[in-house]
Amino acid sequence: MNNYDVIIAGSGAAGLYAAINLPENLKVLVISKRELKLCNSALAQGGIAGVYNSPNDNIQLHQNDTLIAGGFKNNSETLHILVSEAAYDIENIIKFGVEFDKNPDGTYHRTLEGGHCRHRIFHHKDATGAEIVDKLIIKAKSLPNVTILENTLMCEAVKTDTGFSVNLLNEDGYTAANSHFLIMATGGIGRVYEFTTNSAIATGDGISMAYDMGADIKNLSYVQFHPTAFNNRQTRECFLISEAVRGEGAYLRNYHGERFMHNYDDRLELAPRDVVSHSIIHESRKQNSTEFYLDITHKDPEFLKNRFPMIYKNLLDQGFDLTKDWIPIFPCQHYLMGGINVDKNAQTKIRGLYAAGECSHTGVHGNNRLASNSLLEALVFSRHAAQHIAANAESVPKEFAEHKFDTHEDKPVIPKGIRTEVRKIMQESAFVIPDKEAAVRGFERVKELRNLIHSEDFCVNRDYVEANSLVTIAYLILREII
Repeated sequence: MNNYDVIIAGSGAAGLYAAINLPENLKVLVISKRELKLCNSALAQGGIAGVYNSPNDNIQLHQNDTLIAGGFKNNSETLHILVSEAAYDIENIIKFGVEFDKNPDGTYHRTLEGGHCRHRIFHHKDATGAEIVDKLIIKAKSLPNVTILENTLMCEAVKTDTGFSVNLLNEDGYTAANSHFLIMATGGIGRVYEFTTNSAIATGDGISMAYDMGADIKNLSYVQFHPTAFNNRQTRECFLISEAVRGEGAYLRNYHGERFMHNYDDRLELAPRDVVSHSIIHESRKQNSTEFYLDITHKDPEFLKNRFPMIYKNLLDQGFDLTKDWIPIFPCQHYLMGGINVDKNAQTKIRGLYAAGECSHTGVHGNNRLASNSLLEALVFSRHAAQHIAANAESVPKEFAEHKFDTHEDKPVIPKGIRTEVRKIMQESAFVIPDKEAAVRGFERVKELRNLIHSEDFCVNRDYVEANSLVTIAYLILREII
């Protein structure tokens, strides 16, 4: 019988850290949609922000920077938890073997990113997320109470009398699993746009399923567009040029090669992401051009190669040398500040249902995330979820209710083109500066697509699950915008 105390949907930083922090007497299942390392957490380049052994910094400054970046729409309670507990979780992952870059004297090197008033970003070159995820995977795999299923799609999740049942699909077919607690840690929604920095799994599945279960979904239109994605526009997944490149002194230039940020904000290139993205769009309209560049050629080449080895290599693969060339960039969908609404314990209004990481709405980010606060949020509040579950584990029933899922394997597959159409609608109506008229038209069409998906019985395969998720996410975002 596939019964677990806790099921965790998602294997990024939030999902893995939750599993690690759960008591070893609880039986835990971690569901990974694809291979373990394919997640938004592993793509995080910049680092993790936090005040830890920092003589020239304090949590009030970190809190103030986060408030300013978030337009003062942040949840003050959860934000204070975030900044005040950063040191604990940074120290904890260091104990798990995470290696942050150090200065020659052995102290940790901290970089600066847009919106921060202090150098407080701990990093591992320009691949911090991958380093953290790698070490969390090793730790999670060492735990005897944790089972990890890779390449396993969660098709549906339902509330039962004793907890939850989930329908899973992998190469062996469909199987159901039951639990007393369920943690959604399914990441972002990037694939609802034509161009995104997110990985292929970021289709908002957990948010969609939580919505169907009756959870509150809040501020889903709070979408962050990273201002410096590599401007290829030939592939859906855009390569990110980290915030830290501007933190190390890069300039933004327009079509004419001119710096322009002084026309929009006194913080220049180090303004928060939403300010820079909006500035690029306004400058684009003024110049009637989408050609923009990131220029750090005035810095020492060897420093750049050592500081940004992954970015340097990936750009070389595209025919650009970071040390010599201006890099073509343009804003691109990057991160979600809204999501499944949770309290300080990462708990939803549905008893036993939790959410952590990008799919959750803790309110810490306000309407715009401060750079390098995302990995921190994933760690702090997934730990809170684990601790809250541990404190309540004895109060749940000992038995497990089961739910019979109908996979409609004998039914037709969903029509092709739904996801492509949704992405086009979202790119036209909800990109950086929303177009209200396009959003109204798009919302009506998304409602039609949603009715199509829900009015007929289609085979519950990967295409169906992801199309349903994207349509639901688009519906919720556009409903807020209009």
